[in-house]
Amino acid sequence: MFENMEMRQVFAAEMEKHMAENKNIVILDADLSKACGTFPLRAKFSDRVFEVGVAEQNMASIAAGMSSYGFLPFIFSFTPFASRRIIDQVAISCLYAKQNVKIVGADPGVAAEYNGGTHMSMEDIGLMRAIPGSVVFEPVDAVQLAAALPQIIAYPGTMYIRLWRKKAEPVFGEGYTFDLFKADVLKEGKDVSIFVTGLMTQHALKAAEGIKAAGIDAEIVNIHTIKPLDGQTILKSITKTKAAVVCENGNVCGGLCEAIAGFAAVNFPVPMEFVAISDRFGQVGKLNFLVEEYNLRLEDIVEAAKKAAARKVKSDRKEY
Repeated sequence: MFENMEMRQVFAAEMEKHMAENKNIVILDADLSKACGTFPLRAKFSDRVFEVGVAEQNMASIAAGMSSYGFLPFIFSFTPFASRRIIDQVAISCLYAKQNVKIVGADPGVAAEYNGGTHMSMEDIGLMRAIPGSVVFEPVDAVQLAAALPQIIAYPGTMYIRLWRKKAEPVFGEGYTFDLFKADVLKEGKDVSIFVTGLMTQHALKAAEGIKAAGIDAEIVNIHTIKPLDGQTILKSITKTKAAVVCENGNVCGGLCEAIAGFAAVNFPVPMEFVAISDRFGQVGKLNFLVEEYNLRLEDIVEAAKKAAARKVKSDRKEY
């Protein structure tokens, strides 16, 4: 159904359906409607798609105000402008005020490619996670994105959505059942749990064969909703495997890695390795270069799984 469609195109196509059904949905852009894929919606919903110009903080405030009057605003921009630039407006005008605003940040992490370091927000997950009451969601592919939108629209509160802008490799197929607050176990295993979000999910699935060749049976769990965590699924997995790897296209500080490490520390401590961006700014480059530069390759996932499994053996033997 979504073959050859970019994620931004899928988002716009699905939003068109929902906007036709729900007259309260409005869209606000900050001079990036073509880049984010929402520009075609202007022709059909000229009275509900607004261009605010290069004024992202104002855009967030307008969205909060519209929410207070019963509208359901979706605001779009590149990830740094939809997170760190508007963080105070999100905290106070949206979440503190208990408004219903959906914030879409496009091109998360290294996805920004040639836009470079100023447009690479490695820290957006950490920023949004830190605000009380926030929800942080990152879809893997077009099928998951389309399945998620009805539940995103129905959720009565502010939510941050990390959107891969270009075409995503498919992970889910027909018959996929989505639950916004429940993680998806993509592959069951017994030796190490691999928790992964966003574009790293495809890398983890490809890495499974290399991990298997090392004699390690990996369980792969897609954490599409980073906050709140599905603690039940995470706990079930780590109590079985007793070792974990966390993979994300974002800063290891404050992101999914810290979220799962913190949960495990309280509930069931296990040896854990991270495949994430190690507290660095972004830079200009193609995706393949950036994935290698920031150690986000499938080979890095294989090595992390080996290390976590080896640490588990040492821990079992009381060798420190």
